[in-house]
Amino acid sequence: MTAWLRLWNLVLRNNFTGTNGAYRSIPVGVSFICGLYERTGTAMVFLTEEKKQHIRELRRKAMKLPLHPGVYIMHDKSGTIIYIGKAKALKNRVSQYFGSEKNHDEKVRRMVSNVEYFEYILTDSEFEALILESSLIKQHQPKYNILLKDDKGYSYIKVTAGDWPRILETKQVLDDGAKYIGPYLSAWTIKDTVEEARKIFRLPSCTRKFPQDFGKGRPCLNYYIKQCCAPCRGHVSREEYQEAVQDALDFIRGGASDSVRALTEKMNEAAENMEFELAARIRDRIAAINKLKERQKVVASRVPEQDVFALVLSGEKVSVQVFRFSGGRLYDRESFILNGDSDPEQIRSEFLTQYYGIREKIPPVITLDGAVNDGEVIAQWLTQKAGRRVKLHIPQKGEQKQLVEMCRTNAAEALAQAMGRSTGRETSALDELRQLLNLPKTPEYIESYDISNLAGGENVAGMVVFEHGRPLKSAYRRFKIKTVEGQDDYGSMREVIARRFSEYREAGEAGNGEGFGRLPDLILLDGGRGHVAAVRPLLVQMGIDVPVYGMVKDDKHRTRAIAEDGGEISIHSNRAAFTLVSTIQDEVHRFAIGYHRQQRKKNTISTTLTGIPGIGETRARALMKHFKTVRAISEATVAMLEETPGMNAPAARAVYNFFHPQAPAED
Repeated sequence: MTAWLRLWNLVLRNNFTGTNGAYRSIPVGVSFICGLYERTGTAMVFLTEEKKQHIRELRRKAMKLPLHPGVYIMHDKSGTIIYIGKAKALKNRVSQYFGSEKNHDEKVRRMVSNVEYFEYILTDSEFEALILESSLIKQHQPKYNILLKDDKGYSYIKVTAGDWPRILETKQVLDDGAKYIGPYLSAWTIKDTVEEARKIFRLPSCTRKFPQDFGKGRPCLNYYIKQCCAPCRGHVSREEYQEAVQDALDFIRGGASDSVRALTEKMNEAAENMEFELAARIRDRIAAINKLKERQKVVASRVPEQDVFALVLSGEKVSVQVFRFSGGRLYDRESFILNGDSDPEQIRSEFLTQYYGIREKIPPVITLDGAVNDGEVIAQWLTQKAGRRVKLHIPQKGEQKQLVEMCRTNAAEALAQAMGRSTGRETSALDELRQLLNLPKTPEYIESYDISNLAGGENVAGMVVFEHGRPLKSAYRRFKIKTVEGQDDYGSMREVIARRFSEYREAGEAGNGEGFGRLPDLILLDGGRGHVAAVRPLLVQMGIDVPVYGMVKDDKHRTRAIAEDGGEISIHSNRAAFTLVSTIQDEVHRFAIGYHRQQRKKNTISTTLTGIPGIGETRARALMKHFKTVRAISEATVAMLEETPGMNAPAARAVYNFFHPQAPAED
């Protein structure tokens, strides 16, 4: 343990009380100013006048802090520590929390609303602050910090007792006569290894008991796909089965290469002894091991030892995936689902600090999917902890970039499963879109608009909604353009946006948060920079803070780029975000043009009926509502026409004569 870690442990053990908001004397080497706090005894609710006043008072006190490195500690009114952070300049960092809430994400707003008082410790450098922060977080597990559990449980390989043993993975060692191999640190590695050994050596994974269940029922699917020798059929001798189990254990202990060498010797010996069936079985096992080795090469790295990290955000959930490589081969992976909706750079910073704070093994290269706050300080801390240089690497292309993308795909899949979604494709696409557009949060709720007309006539608009990357058809809306005449797409788009968000204000007062009462995370317009420039000032004027971008098509009507006010952002066609944006653009175009065609057809029908003497708009609509189609109207008798609400005998005869000019009107 380094001198500084011993010092911090001394601080934590002897000086931190954690109850009355104060520290006693601090050892030499750590500067200290007493904590600032105040108990008002008032039950406060976030954004009430009392709460605002309290936050202003906290900001006033924060502005008195020194511009010095240190650790700040936030407490709620019960004295519980709810957040611990570090800062290069305490005054700047702490005062930011109590400034405008518009600059914070939801997690920070909730945390600030619960802060009753804060205190701090000065350190001699930002590096020392990082070490102290890590130690305090591990001890107090604050609610609003990203928290990782230090899972000290080990995994074992269990070989059950008896003449027909099974190979299982377990976390407990019981006094049951079984044989246990281990312990191992990685549960994922053990589970994967046991599954592969079962498949290669065709060992059962079912719950049947042998020899009790011999001949009872048909073999399971694994037998037919040659992944089980089906002892349940009673055609495998005890000696053959036990030999397969022993070969599987040798494979687990020695690895693929040692197993292939040993099995090759057995195969050659069996062939020399004319035991061709045995030689064939061993040959099949060798082939299965070699096939496994080839598959493992797919997940390999030219960097001998490294950890690869990738995260995906969705709402208030964060999925972090870790791939661990040793000898250029993936040997372990870990998946974490965390609560947190803050900046990805801050999430990476907190995660790395806690992840390696509870682990001894630190590789020389740590590959990340994006930037990290205080990266130089964290690299310095990791270097000191590992006793050699540790590099934080963000790849831009090549093999390492592909590994990061694979890691990211797995993170998205884990998050999708945790949130009850079918696949991680949509989750990954939304996270890519967030990164591409530099959005403050993942766009879970997207609205898209398109204008449709024909030479300036029958102006209409369509709005489609994608929630969690999928169409939400119950939220689709259609608009007839009322204030714009002629072919003015910009004016039409402004009218639609103005009407939509005027209804948001009205619906928002009811507090239902559905339909137009919900604010989207992102607006996508079917058009270029001109559409964006036409709409953004309107939203600013209305006080609506929602990102707006356009979707640009090429000359073949395919999505080419995303337009912003000052230019365009190209999208690579092999990215998930490209597929999502293309789908949204095609869907909103389909919806808008479908509504336009419907209106044109309706107006054509209306013109046909209103050309009949005595039939105006009201009677034409009544006829269409009653008969559904013009053909049904043309085939109706005078008596049937008279039954239509609003129709009389002369009007019915006029309609009948219009469609039957050569026939006398029926009575």
